[in-house]
Amino acid sequence: MGEQPIFTTRAHVFQIDPNTKKNWVPASKQAVTVSYFYDVTRNSYRIISVDGAKVIINSTITPNMTFTKTSQKFGQWADSRANTVFGLGFSSEQQLTKFAEKFQEVKEAARLARDKSQEKIETSSNHSQASSINGTDDEKASSVGPANTHLKSENNKLKIALTQRAAGWTVPTLPVTAWPPPCSAANVKKWEIELQTLRESNARLTTALQDSSASVEQWKRQFSLCHDENDRLRNKELTDLRKQSEIIPQLMSECEYVSEKLEAAERDNQNLEDKVRSLKTDMEESKYRQRHLKVELKSFLEVLDGKIDDLHNFRRGLSKLGADN
Repeated sequence: MGEQPIFTTRAHVFQIDPNTKKNWVPASKQAVTVSYFYDVTRNSYRIISVDGAKVIINSTITPNMTFTKTSQKFGQWADSRANTVFGLGFSSEQQLTKFAEKFQEVKEAARLARDKSQEKIETSSNHSQASSINGTDDEKASSVGPANTHLKSENNKLKIALTQRAAGWTVPTLPVTAWPPPCSAANVKKWEIELQTLRESNARLTTALQDSSASVEQWKRQFSLCHDENDRLRNKELTDLRKQSEIIPQLMSECEYVSEKLEAAERDNQNLEDKVRSLKTDMEESKYRQRHLKVELKSFLEVLDGKIDDLHNFRRGLSKLGADN
């Protein structure tokens, strides 16, 4: 329910040959529906086309994609996730223009969504780091500052007392108060331990801050490397697409040439079929004439035989008359 169509058209779908990376392979036998879908939940856009029960296009639009018009009715784009290049053949230039404009609009929307998401992540990360660092500084200011000042004061008092004792002086008794505590060896030891603990804690916080800064720098370097790699792949795709766009006119010319040859062959085949039918008709007529000639020849031979018999009879009659005379 979170994904709805926002634009629909019809086109012939092609994919680049995965083996040659040059020739187009038809993905549909006829024009099919090609739609842009918007996913409200993920804030993403996809181009989807289905031929019967087979999904022939499922391409998520990213800000790095580019739709290229390679002719008046044909356009293409590369999808690195699907590891292929899709091509669409439209019935009119107007349909191609509308599809290309929608592609640019969706691409810009995807870029804004990505930038907004990154901005939220960076703001949240910076806020967390700032809160962590500020909280640490406040703790150091609230605990290290007064304690460190008090320890320095008590250490100075202790040094004076030790100096007076070494000189034979009497150390005056300090009044017992809640703060600062009595200046004794146990308290001095305790303060020294607390001071050392604070120093170690400060060192750990400094190290953690340095590690955090190093992590941020490493993340920036990785982001820069990914950005450079993305630019390199995009430029490579653009180069490949330009090469393919140069080949397409040649392929279309070859296709037209082959179509013309096929049409000529079909015409020649039709002429040959007509000649065969004519020859069959002539053969039938010739057979009929031969049968008729045979009949006539037979009749003629019969008449000729009769005439020959008559001639023989006539000659015998003449011979008989000559003999009688």
